[in-house]
Amino acid sequence: MPDPVYSAAPADTLRIVPLDAFTAIYHRASGITHLVASPVPEILAALGPDGMTLPALTARLVERYDLLDADGAALRARLDELVAAGLARIA
Repeated sequence: MPDPVYSAAPADTLRIVPLDAFTAIYHRASGITHLVASPVPEILAALGPDGMTLPALTARLVERYDLLDADGAALRARLDELVAAGLARIA
């Protein structure tokens, strides 16, 4: 079974506003504003609209943010939370 491909919700459905240590993400489709912290904004930016598999996303985050101990299980949990909130999707 191939790895699922995760992608960020379409940019026109999200309004992302950095607020000091937090980021507010307004999800137009649901009308909900999510207050999130790192690494959520970084994950959404790395995914982009085209999406990628968990291994590819892990590699991109390691490259961009010099992560030394990337935890695939923790990243999958964050992705599942983002999908449940409507901020990301599985293609």
